[in-house]
Amino acid sequence: MKYVLVTGGVVSGLGKGVTACSIGVVLKACGLRVTSIKIDPYLNTDAGTMSPFEHGEVFVLDDGGESVLDKERKGDFLGKTVQVVPHITDAIKERIESVAHVPVDGKEGPADVCVIELGGTVGDIESMPFIEALRQLFFSVGHDNFCLIHVSLIPVLGVVGEQKTKPTQHSVRELRALGLTPHLLACRSAQPLLDNTKQKLSQFCHVPAANILNIHDVPNIWHIPLLLRNQNAHHSILKQLDLLSIATPPDLEAWTRMAETFDNLTDSVRIAMVGKYVGLTDSYLSVVKALLHACIACSLKPSIDWIAASDLEDDSVKSAPEAHAAAWKTLRNAECVLVPGGFGDRGVSGMILAAKYARENNVPYLGICLGMQISVIEYARSVLGFERANSAEFDKETHNPVVIFMPEGSRTHMGSTMRLGSRRTLFQTTDCVTSKLYCNAQSVDERHRHRYEVNPDMIEVLEEAGLKFVGKDETGKRMEVLELPGHPFYVGVQFHPEFKSRPGKPSAPFLGLILSAKGQLEAYLNRHQNGS
Repeated sequence: MKYVLVTGGVVSGLGKGVTACSIGVVLKACGLRVTSIKIDPYLNTDAGTMSPFEHGEVFVLDDGGESVLDKERKGDFLGKTVQVVPHITDAIKERIESVAHVPVDGKEGPADVCVIELGGTVGDIESMPFIEALRQLFFSVGHDNFCLIHVSLIPVLGVVGEQKTKPTQHSVRELRALGLTPHLLACRSAQPLLDNTKQKLSQFCHVPAANILNIHDVPNIWHIPLLLRNQNAHHSILKQLDLLSIATPPDLEAWTRMAETFDNLTDSVRIAMVGKYVGLTDSYLSVVKALLHACIACSLKPSIDWIAASDLEDDSVKSAPEAHAAAWKTLRNAECVLVPGGFGDRGVSGMILAAKYARENNVPYLGICLGMQISVIEYARSVLGFERANSAEFDKETHNPVVIFMPEGSRTHMGSTMRLGSRRTLFQTTDCVTSKLYCNAQSVDERHRHRYEVNPDMIEVLEEAGLKFVGKDETGKRMEVLELPGHPFYVGVQFHPEFKSRPGKPSAPFLGLILSAKGQLEAYLNRHQNGS
């Protein structure tokens, strides 16, 4: 197994994730099989209970995510005093090597290269055990099996506009003091690096000039893999990993088309995103990316209007009249509405009003996880006449619990007790919009993250009133997908399709939402009736 480690220095938010992903794209374009690992240096058992306002989005993998920090409770250390070195560092190494060898792309055997992104900034006390574990990993796998790429900032100060290298020099010096020497530097800057800047970095950071990459600002991130390719980053990495003999020249024609297409888009689609955590848009990062993937497939630019769900509520008329009026104006001007996932009762009334508006005014609507449950609550209240219908999450005393706590869940332990990871959804009929968007699939595997579900005892009365649950789990008792026949596009999914959306392979529900917003859904489905 070959490893590429991406670290960051000077400041956070430099784009280590984009850099790591772009490196993976370029290596895959060279014919290699690539897997990836993202390390966040926090001590929580998992990210499930961390505030989206503070940490951003919680990403879910197919296996639902696992932890290495509970081994002492299981007795794995046989009563020893648990220490950072060797116990924690050994656990980190074991986890990295275990995950790196998991087969990818549906093929047998491990990937050729594992790209590891270490979150945080070199020098942070939180990342020290991980740095030490990675230093030990470097030593154990050998020089030809490890490539370290350090992402750093090249600021410009003063009216002269001189590119300053000192912050990067100090960052590299600190990294080397911890036992890791970068093979490549990826320098973030507003403008392309000057030749003398590269020479200075090479001299004082002990990195060959050919291995100093410049990731300057570009119109869109699709250009980053092309930027790396044009600087022969792949050659430097492959040479370090002794893979030149098996790699092919990078084929990035598809990426070039995507980048150029996005640069030249003129038409846009207005999307109302009604959520709880709109103050930090990273809370919905995968949703935003999935919308982007779907829009590019439709040759459209996404114009996302963020609406705080609480601003739509009746209470905000008095407490925040201007915000209330602006929120409703934005909602009414939208071509489609999306209500993403979330937890807790804040803003729920506003989401229900958004779902009602979309349903009654034939505005395309996609509800994800909580957004699906919201559409059920709204339908029960408005159509069935159950005025106090609610989720047991928000009102434990409700007489009409259309959304209930899942029987296998724990009411006292959060996070990892949720229904997590990839689960199969069986379509009850292929004569439904969602199945057709999935190329007439009879089933689909998507990732989940929830503790509440639509009440199975309410399904019959809801369907009699017109709401159709077209996707269920393998037991037939858990609702996964709902649709409203006769509506241009009114879809709710209990899973999170955004987590499997990819550039060039947009998520089916998101694609349906965008197509419907532009009145193109029916024509698209007619063209793809045979899965072509």
